[in-house]
Amino acid sequence: MEPPVPGPRERSSRGQLPKKRLGQHFLKDPNTARIVAEGVTAGDVVLEIGPGRGALTTVLAERAGTVHAVELDRDVLPYLKDALGERTNVLVHEGDALLFDYASLTPRPNKMVANLPYNVASPLVLRLLEEFGYLRVLRFMVQLEVARRMAARPSTKDYGAYAVLVQLLAEVRVAHKVSPRVFDPPPNVWSGVVAMERREAGTLKPGEYAGVKELVVSAFRSRRKRLVNNLPEAARSGAPGALASLGLGRDARAEELEPGDFVALYRELSWAMG
Repeated sequence: MEPPVPGPRERSSRGQLPKKRLGQHFLKDPNTARIVAEGVTAGDVVLEIGPGRGALTTVLAERAGTVHAVELDRDVLPYLKDALGERTNVLVHEGDALLFDYASLTPRPNKMVANLPYNVASPLVLRLLEEFGYLRVLRFMVQLEVARRMAARPSTKDYGAYAVLVQLLAEVRVAHKVSPRVFDPPPNVWSGVVAMERREAGTLKPGEYAGVKELVVSAFRSRRKRLVNNLPEAARSGAPGALASLGLGRDARAEELEPGDFVALYRELSWAMG
């Protein structure tokens, strides 16, 4: 059980006030910033999303060759630029992280390191994994509940379609728990540092991911139903035999399958998934 968290959200103690609609909780603790930036070296080009006032950005600037900092809130940019001082290896880009054209970044980043805004973390991480294969490492802070959902194992309450999809694309672990007290203002929940390393080619064949994703989303559509009953009608007749080949019975539910099992199941049923 985690220690108690602070009471009601506090107003920011200095600088630009955080905006609730943007999910802003500014990092203020340098030790936590160093934990998040662990593993960054001079050979890295780092993508940071939501730099805020720059507590993490300054640590990244000390370690990385180049930092691309993408920030939606232009009101916070003066505080970010003040924190960076004379550093010239940080390139600040204004834009919405969910819509930003990451392919336009030069030099191309190989890592994403960030204190992610709470309200965009889940869809953003999946988009980065799906669309930008050159990001080999993602290391970031999110709400602890979200972090656990990303790293969840089969047959647990947090395991669902999202966990399967991110784990098909990357090895995922929760590296640290983070107290609310290192943020300004402190959130009402604990956070977690998630470490992701992209899987090498081989788990999925080229062109397979979209079909596997469709299967995974269908399989988890209703957790109360058997997996077979969640599949498109055309795939249901072949599903029991495909499940048997994985050592599973016809009554198996989606949460019993490992991420790799969904790939094997798709290969057996792809003829019926179109």
